[in-house]
Amino acid sequence: QVQLVESGGGLVQAGGSLRLSCAAAGRTASSVAVGWFRQTRGKERDFVAAISGGGASTHYADSAKGRFTISRDNTKSAVYLQMNSLKPADTAVYYCAARSRYDYRLRPDEYDYWGQGTQVTVSS
Repeated sequence: QVQLVESGGGLVQAGGSLRLSCAAAGRTASSVAVGWFRQTRGKERDFVAAISGGGASTHYADSAKGRFTISRDNTKSAVYLQMNSLKPADTAVYYCAARSRYDYRLRPDEYDYWGQGTQVTVSS
């Protein structure tokens, strides 16, 4: 079992930055792949970024490339999403998710554990 808690969301102006944190607890929390997804009302949950269990491999959605950075600190069992140059289109609830595997995937249904989500609102 892995328990996930997101934090760091909030209201920011376009062009600003936020850093989301995902605190993971559980026996294997530091060795599992973690992904960030986002969802707006009435739409499906979309992939944003993912990182492998060891942190050596990452992947980003096209919308996130060059602006977002995913990282992890396994000494703290934490995964971060640094978001720069934010746009109003980035407004969503952001979720972190963990797989029971070392390698990441891009689809929400390939993740086993989810946090409660944190709201990010970018004003124009």
